[in-house]
Amino acid sequence: MPRYFDYIIADVRLRSNSDIAALGLKGFKPFEAEVAGEPIATINISHTSPAEAKGAIVSTSYLSETNADGVLMRTDSGYAYYVTRRDANKCQAAFHIDTSNNIIDCNIALKDHIDISILRFGLWVMFGIVIAPLRGIAIHSSTIEYNGRCSLFLGESGTGKSTHTRLWRENITGSRLLNDDSPIIRMINGEARVYGSPWSGKTPCYINRDFPIAGFVRLRQAPHNKIKRLNPLVAIGALLPSCPHLFAEDETLQDELCKTLSEVIATTHVYTMECLPNSDAACLSHATLYSL
Repeated sequence: MPRYFDYIIADVRLRSNSDIAALGLKGFKPFEAEVAGEPIATINISHTSPAEAKGAIVSTSYLSETNADGVLMRTDSGYAYYVTRRDANKCQAAFHIDTSNNIIDCNIALKDHIDISILRFGLWVMFGIVIAPLRGIAIHSSTIEYNGRCSLFLGESGTGKSTHTRLWRENITGSRLLNDDSPIIRMINGEARVYGSPWSGKTPCYINRDFPIAGFVRLRQAPHNKIKRLNPLVAIGALLPSCPHLFAEDETLQDELCKTLSEVIATTHVYTMECLPNSDAACLSHATLYSL
C-alpha cells in the first residue's frame, strides 16, 4: 500500500506521495500533518524525465539561485511550469497541475539527483495556482508579528525589507519574524490573515502559525523617515508588484489575485514609507501600524 504525506499550509491540506522534507526541503517539516480527510491538492513526485512542453506560454522567469529559466504555460487541463538549466539543452523539470482536481505532477529527474532549488520554486508556483481561487496569495514580503497581529513590509529586492524587520526585532520588544520572503495571505470569513510558509528565501524561518494583518508597508530608501497611508486605488498598485509575477499575464490568475487584493484592502490599511535603515524608521512604522 503506498505511503502518503500530508502538509497543511495556510489552512490548505496538500497530500504528497513523497516526504518532501526528506527530499531536502526542510521548510516543509513544520507543516507536516497527520494523513486524514480529503486534501485540497495532491502532489505526485516522479523521478522520471519530464515530458515535452505543450501549451501556450503565459510568462517566463529566470531562477538566479539555480541558473535556470522557467516557463509557465496554459494547457488544456490547467497549467504547466517547465524549468531548463542554462547548462543543459533540454527541460530538466516539469510541474503540471490539472485545475479541475488540483492534481499536481512533478517530474524532477535531474541527471540522477534532485535540484532542491528547482523543486522548491516549482512547488511554490503550483501552490500559488491552487490557492488563487481560495482567496490566497503568496506575497513577497518580510513579515513581523507583534501583539497578535502581523505587518508585511514590501518592496523590490534590495530595498531593505529584511533590514527593517531586523530593526523591529532589535528595537520593538515582543516583535518576532513570521516569514522573510513569501508568507501566504488569505481572506478567511471576511478577515485578512497572514500565514507562515515553507518558502522564506535566504532566511530559514518556517513557522506554522497565522495572524490577522495589521497592515502593509511598501518601503523605499530615502534620506529621511516618512510614512503615508494610501487610498484603495493606489493601494492595489502598491501590492500587485509583490504578487507572483508569473501570474501577471494570465487573465484567470490575475483576476483571482485582484479579487483577493480588493477584499484585503477593504479590511486593512496600506502605506508607503520612505525610510533610512535605522531604529527611528522601525519605531515610526510600529507607532503607525499599532496605534489604530
